[in-house]
Amino acid sequence: MIWENRSFQELDIQTLYAILKIRQEVFIVEQTCPYMDADGLDQQAQHLFARSDTGKLLAYARIFLPNKDNQYSRIGRVLSAGNKRGSGLGKQLMQRSLDYLLEQAPTKPVRLSAQTYLRDFYAGFGFVEIGEEYLEDDIPHIDMERAA
Repeated sequence: MIWENRSFQELDIQTLYAILKIRQEVFIVEQTCPYMDADGLDQQAQHLFARSDTGKLLAYARIFLPNKDNQYSRIGRVLSAGNKRGSGLGKQLMQRSLDYLLEQAPTKPVRLSAQTYLRDFYAGFGFVEIGEEYLEDDIPHIDMERAA
């Protein structure tokens, strides 16, 4: 398995296509949730992903560093390919995401919007709930934060 962490500008067309494809497979098709995935934020994000030795995308997360509008880092679009769920790959993905943020913004908290059924998964990485449950695209979510 090969791990990569690239800015939008560093993504080649084939890799960008693979990222968009797997995000659509998981978040739109599997979850039967039509929403606008191409939200205009990919250009400001780091894209952390794992590929198989044959180049197939296996896991992905979109990561944002703090900026003038947000005094926290953010992790989103966290996914593992369907055939890799339960293998520990998601845990590796989260740990690598957190390691990157610890290196880049060690004094800033990290936030994410978790689907509520995954709150225990994220709690295992030190995230705590910060707010009430809400619906995002008809899927229950909860905002969570991990202290710096």
